[in-house]
Amino acid sequence: MARKAVRLELSASEVAQLSSWQTAHGTAQQVALRCRLVLAAADGRQDLEIATAFRVSRHTVSLWRRRVREEGIGAVWEIGKGRGRKPQLDQARRDAIIAATLETKPAGATHWSCRDMANAQGVSKNTVNRLWQLHNLKPHLSQTFKLSRDPKFVEKLTDVVGLYLNPPEKVLVLCVDEKSQIQALDRTQPGLPMKKGRCGTMTHDYKRNGTTTLFAAMSVLDGKVVGQCQPRHRHQEFLKFLRLLDREFPGKRELHLILDNYGTHKTPQVQAWLKKHRRFVPHFIPTSSSWLNLVERWFGALTQKALRRGIFLSVSDLQEAIQSFLAAWNAQPKPFVWTARLEDILAKIARARTTLESVKPGSTPPRRRQKREE
Repeated sequence: MARKAVRLELSASEVAQLSSWQTAHGTAQQVALRCRLVLAAADGRQDLEIATAFRVSRHTVSLWRRRVREEGIGAVWEIGKGRGRKPQLDQARRDAIIAATLETKPAGATHWSCRDMANAQGVSKNTVNRLWQLHNLKPHLSQTFKLSRDPKFVEKLTDVVGLYLNPPEKVLVLCVDEKSQIQALDRTQPGLPMKKGRCGTMTHDYKRNGTTTLFAAMSVLDGKVVGQCQPRHRHQEFLKFLRLLDREFPGKRELHLILDNYGTHKTPQVQAWLKKHRRFVPHFIPTSSSWLNLVERWFGALTQKALRRGIFLSVSDLQEAIQSFLAAWNAQPKPFVWTARLEDILAKIARARTTLESVKPGSTPPRRRQKREE
């Protein structure tokens, strides 16, 4: 006859904690099973009865009854290392591969590939690939950036970000810019349409059929865009676009224009026109800071959705496609909401300047080394 097990005594808080662990979404299944076994033992049920109910060995129930009685309920969270294949590379070897990725370059190349690194370190390419994925390293990718050298950077940045986050009452903020040299490209051969299992195709070469320049102004309030195609982008064309804005937004309401520092926007003729039309208030972003002008984001959507894959036999076809995209956008406009605070932008730029000033040509930025060491 089986010996009667001693009842496991748990407090109300311990029972509640085990119940919470048992039902939590992130709890491992083996931990949840242990919680069920311990709760059943706390209810006064015997080992054989519990083992039959949860389809485990009687010795397993007896083991966790004893461990919780001796070590407390925290013992159920012990997760063993398992009986699977043990890692072949120790931590020092893995750190050496990551250090080589961040701080060295292969002979005659600018960055490592999986196979080059594997050959250099004497490991398989899959090992290198897994390590890179684990540390989120992508040597084949790079991003462009440039810090503004505008002496009035902070002043202009404060002005523009203030317009986005806290615009004056009863005014309209417009992001204005031109997308110049938009090419009407025709492919040399017809492309193949998309079908199941294959994306659409187009030839890599093309025929140029002329260019156009798009002047655009996007309302920060509702996202609507006013656009006009011109053959060139001189101050004469810019004045034509300003007159169009004057007609599109009649009345005496102030129009605050966010502009870049292109010479066309600052000619004496443009300055004289702005003095006569006082409701137009220009705000110039810092140099090399096109990311501050939200209409650039709209230009990106135009390029991706209407221009990049388009086939245009003439400039008129190109302008028609632009106007069609403009009409479709304004039918359901979507504003781009600025959320970055001035303090966060200045702090990020200060960190970037500090890093760049401490880096010598051809060396690795210290920020990368610090991130690896952390």
